[in-house]
Amino acid sequence: MLEGTDACFAPVLSLDEAPHHPHNRARGNFAEVDGIVQPAPAPRFSATPAASCQPVSPPGAHSRVLLAEVGLDPEEIDGLFAQGVVHEAADA
Repeated sequence: MLEGTDACFAPVLSLDEAPHHPHNRARGNFAEVDGIVQPAPAPRFSATPAASCQPVSPPGAHSRVLLAEVGLDPEEIDGLFAQGVVHEAADA
């Protein structure tokens, strides 16, 4: 209803809707890399271009490393995997 007016507003968009919104498309706020849509680097400056988007890791690719970084010991980590609480990427 406010689209096209001078009122300050922003729609609440889902993660599926956001890349297709006209404002986000015009600003180049999302990029697709290897078939996966992800946020483009921000902020963007005219004199200092941002690095291009990189491929993302598959879900679970860093599970063991992250759990160790937060202080879990290897036995606790193995237990979480055994219980199905945490998953590992197929190619990890």
